[in-house]
Parts: sequence; structure tokens; C-alpha cells
Amino acid sequence: MISLIIGNKGSGKTKRLISLVDEAMEKTNGCVVCIEKEPLLTYQVNYRVRLIDTDHFGINGYDQFFGFICGVCAGNHDITDILVDATLKIGGKDYEQLASFLEKVNAVTKESDTKITFTVSADKADLPQRIFDFCQVID
Repeated sequence: MISLIIGNKGSGKTKRLISLVDEAMEKTNGCVVCIEKEPLLTYQVNYRVRLIDTDHFGINGYDQFFGFICGVCAGNHDITDILVDATLKIGGKDYEQLASFLEKVNAVTKESDTKITFTVSADKADLPQRIFDFCQVID
């Protein structure tokens, strides 16, 4: 299942994501992973959460990002939740590519039984409508 936290810069997306990371950590019987563009959340998330920054691995663009998420899922079958901050900074601001990326990630979530949440810095009205066929929006 894919969830999106959508809003413009400064709307509280990252704070909401941190709250969801904490909730997931409390409920899980497995592992929680938080992915970010650069190491900014080190002291804001629970120390038991696997925190990964994509800059460390040179991830640029949605194709590399998709492969990275698949690798994270393949590396540990106990991952119950993956939460991603700054999605557009990692993959790019092309909303059609974002939609295609999310569609592929959706297929992975069905196979791995992992919940994935992304923050997206955009107006909901600017995103392709097809995204909402397989993604739920978190307010």
C-alpha cells in the first residue's frame, strides 16, 4: 500500500512523516525504514528505525530510486514500513515520471507486503490523476 503526504514547502509534511515513523515503530513486529535525501532526521527519529540517506548512495532519478527501494525490500524480508521524505528531491520534479515510479512501487508493495509512505512537495491538483488510483493521501 502506498500513502502520500502532499503539500507545499513548509506545510508540515516532514513533521507528519516523523509522527508516522514513530507510530510504525510502536506497532511493528518487524523493521521500519526511513529514507531521506540527505542526513537531516538523525536526531528526530527513533534510534531503532533504519535511517538511510540517498545522497550517500548517489541515488538520482526515479529509475535508480526504484531499484534502491527494491534492494531495501529484498535485503530484509521483515520490513513492514518504509517512509520516504523529499521524494521529488530524490527522483525529480517530473510528475509523470513520479506517477510511473509510484505505479511500479505499488506493484512491489503487493509482493513484499510493505507499507510505503512518501512526502511530495506539490499541490495535489498538479499531480496526475492516475496517482490516486493506487495511492491514498494522508492528511
